[in-house]
Amino acid sequence: MLTTGNQLKAARALIGMEQKEAADAAGVHVNTIRSMEAAGASTIAGRAQNVQSVQRALEAAGIEFLNHGSPGVRLKAKP
Repeated sequence: MLTTGNQLKAARALIGMEQKEAADAAGVHVNTIRSMEAAGASTIAGRAQNVQSVQRALEAAGIEFLNHGSPGVRLKAKP
């Protein structure tokens, strides 16, 4: 589950996606992505619907969100 701003930033970096691309894929404004990432290591504050939309967009692009003790990301395994 997407929980922190740093996790979002790391997910985008892992797949080489710009903020605008992530916003477009999630159907949110680019300022929403900027605000989420500005949370840094803290929990993202904002509308749960927006967080879920961003998470789904990144998952569709090949990201897997990890929360085994601390938030993380990795590429999904290829079948």
